Amino acid sequence: MATHEQEAAYCFILNNYNMKSIMNFAVLFSLGALGIGGCSKGLHAGESGNQDQPAPVKQISISPVVQGNMNDFAFNFLHHLEASAPKEENFFVSPLSLHMDLGMVLNGTSGSTYDEMLKVLELDGKNIEEVNKAYKTLLKELPNADPKVQLGLYNSIWYKKAFSFKQDYLKNIQDNFEATVKGLDFKPGDASYINDWASEKTNGKIKKVLEAIQADDVMFLLNALYFKGDWRSKFDKANTRSSDFHLEDGNSKQVQMMHQTSKFKHYNGTDYTAVQLPYGNGQFAMTVILPKQGHTVNTVLSDFGSTDWADIQDKMVTGQLNLGLPRFTIPAYEIKLNPVLQAMGMKAAFNSNTADFSNMTTQNVYVNFVKQNTYLKVDEEGTEAAAVTTTGIVATSIQIPQEFICDHPFGIIISERTSNTILFMGKIMDPDSE
Repeated sequence: MATHEQEAAYCFILNNYNMKSIMNFAVLFSLGALGIGGCSKGLHAGESGNQDQPAPVKQISISPVVQGNMNDFAFNFLHHLEASAPKEENFFVSPLSLHMDLGMVLNGTSGSTYDEMLKVLELDGKNIEEVNKAYKTLLKELPNADPKVQLGLYNSIWYKKAFSFKQDYLKNIQDNFEATVKGLDFKPGDASYINDWASEKTNGKIKKVLEAIQADDVMFLLNALYFKGDWRSKFDKANTRSSDFHLEDGNSKQVQMMHQTSKFKHYNGTDYTAVQLPYGNGQFAMTVILPKQGHTVNTVLSDFGSTDWADIQDKMVTGQLNLGLPRFTIPAYEIKLNPVLQAMGMKAAFNSNTADFSNMTTQNVYVNFVKQNTYLKVDEEGTEAAAVTTTGIVATSIQIPQEFICDHPFGIIISERTSNTILFMGKIMDPDSE
């Protein structure tokens, strides 16, 4: 079985809570070229005989250290989201998209800004060239991992043409992140070019990431991630029926529950059980984490980390399950990540006084916002998911002194500030300079 170091960073986190239309379980969309692929034969045993033979698993090889650190970042990100997000609301995010987007930002930083971001990304002490190489491998190999899964991973930089950026930085991002790099006038309406790019790369699922371009905006860095995979063992729509779903507040609601009986890999933990639903050849999978009686998804995920994730991968067993999973959609989710990233330790980059982007530009700039837009649909056929992470860079306002030239008659008052006592008053009509 795969070790923790062999597990690649998972793509999306879905966390559902006990609101009106909320499901009390968590979903992890994972990719594990070695871990999941090593078990694909057992998973395949649950299929009906008329299904096509899955394509062989392709090993995706990035630095084991970087690989493990990306997982550590993902779960640290999850915990900070869990701590800050409203407990009764959904969140659905992509750690991979965020990590790669911040990786492009990281390449433009220096000094304490660089050190902080490296630590937040769980890459402290790592060589930037090694990290960039890992990004490049993922960009090249993830989309081709499974012919039955559609996966797109894209980057872009949009910069203000009138603003001076270092060409070495732009070329570095273009080469290592396979990024589209384009200069615009940055008129308010130019946001449409960026929105069109995001929509195109997510198959129309995320149509808008910017409302307009503001006067102090000078650069936007975007990562787009699109996933569409059919279940290896699909649900029969004839078995989908209305069922009660028990909310954490004690109430119930009706959901469309999909059903199938088949062989799945599953895990029995202390506070939760987990099941793994593979897509295509098994290289991608959705892991569903279901809290046991007396536990909530909030408490389970607040303690869930890389070690727990590794335990699930290593200790799952294959068995016959009667599986019920709600059919659901999250059509549009957006979250601004400034507070989360600042709580994780990324502070200097957001501060106009301390941000150091000297590897990007000679001008004074800082991060104005980092946000993510996502989409998710889970049905009998499979899963469609998308994420766009956007980082906005703005120029630090340079205060140009207003002119105050006393070249015509003026008045004066001399006073003591704390008591507001006026000592002298006068007007100067004809100053006599010595």
